[in-house]
Amino acid sequence: MEALHVVLLLALASFAAGVVDAIAGGGGLITLPALLAAGLPPQIALATNKGQASFGAVSSFTSFWLRDGIDRKRAPLGFLCGFTGSLAGAQVLLLVKPEPLKPVVLVLLILAAAFVAWPRKPSEGKPHDWAMIALPPVALSLGFYDGFFGPGVGSMLIVAFVLLFGDTLTRASGNAKVVNLASNLAALGLFAARGTVLWKIALPMAAANATGAFVGARLAVKRGDRFVRVVVLVVVGALVLKIGWDLVRR
Repeated sequence: MEALHVVLLLALASFAAGVVDAIAGGGGLITLPALLAAGLPPQIALATNKGQASFGAVSSFTSFWLRDGIDRKRAPLGFLCGFTGSLAGAQVLLLVKPEPLKPVVLVLLILAAAFVAWPRKPSEGKPHDWAMIALPPVALSLGFYDGFFGPGVGSMLIVAFVLLFGDTLTRASGNAKVVNLASNLAALGLFAARGTVLWKIALPMAAANATGAFVGARLAVKRGDRFVRVVVLVVVGALVLKIGWDLVRR
C-alpha cells in the first residue's frame, strides 16, 4: 500500500487531477479510482481523497485570488454557505449511501454540458437582481452535495455562476473555487476527526495536487473561455460516461 512506486503513481495522478480540477472541476474522477486501485477501502479512499484535494483547492483558490479571478464581494458568503452545506453532507454520508443520487447527477451533468456547449453571445458580466439572494441556497446545496457525494460539483458551480452572475467561464471557474475550497475543508475536518484520512498517502498526493492546481489555474486565466469550455466539456463527458457505466453494471 505504501510502497514508493505506488505513492509516486498516486502523486502523478494527483498532479493531473489538480490541473483538471483547477480549470473545470472533476479531479476526483482521476484520484478516487487511483486510490481504490491501490487497494484502499472505499471509506478510507474517500477520506484520503478529500485530504489531498483540499491542498489543491487552496492552491487554485490562491492563484485565482492573486490574479483577481474571484469576486471578492460574494466570496465570504459563498465560502460560509459552501462550508456549512458540505459539513452537513459529510455527516449524512456517514448514515446514508449516496448511490441513489447517481441518476439525478447524470441528468444534471448532461444539462450542464449542453449549457456550456450551446453557442451564445459573450457575457456582459451583469448579475441578475436576485443573484445574491440565490447564492446562499446554491452554495449550500452544492456544498452539501460535495460533502455527500461530489462528482461534477465544480462543473455545476461554474454553470451556476454563469447563469446567476453573468460570469465568463474563466471568471466562473475562479468563483467556483471559493465554494469548492470551503466544501473540501469542511469534509476534510470531519474525516480527519474520525481518523479516516491515511496521511502517509494523502500528504505526498497533496503536494502534487497543489502543484497541479497552481498550473491549472494559471492556464485557465491565461488561455481564457474557449480553453475552459473545452476542458469542462471533456470532464463532464467523462463523468457522464463513468456514472452511466456504474448504473448499467449494477
